[in-house]
Amino acid sequence: MKNKIFILIIAAIFLAGILGSIYVMTRPHGSRVDIIQDGKILYSFDLSSAADRTIDIEYNGRINRVRLENGQIYVEEADCPDKICVKTGPLHSDGLPIVCLPNHLIIKFADKDNDGSTDADVG
Repeated sequence: MKNKIFILIIAAIFLAGILGSIYVMTRPHGSRVDIIQDGKILYSFDLSSAADRTIDIEYNGRINRVRLENGQIYVEEADCPDKICVKTGPLHSDGLPIVCLPNHLIIKFADKDNDGSTDADVG
């Protein structure tokens, strides 16, 4: 009986370690977010202090409506055929950016070496 309890405790500690590691590796390492189109940073925001707002980003006559709200950023509407960027939902980790391939748009957590100085820093 004591061996089963000991094994369950060890298994629980092991599982907690794995889950903790996954959490630490996938969480953002900052709150700075870049909106990039064709390799150029259009906007850079600090989500922890950015005011709620909506930004329309145009590409060849098509629009992506990006929403900053309650410390989160997501694509609210898009003029693209598949709307994967809208279905992605809010940006959660620096491993999975929000991408709209037809409109050449990427929303991602800023690189660690980015000091936040851009031409269009509005955050």
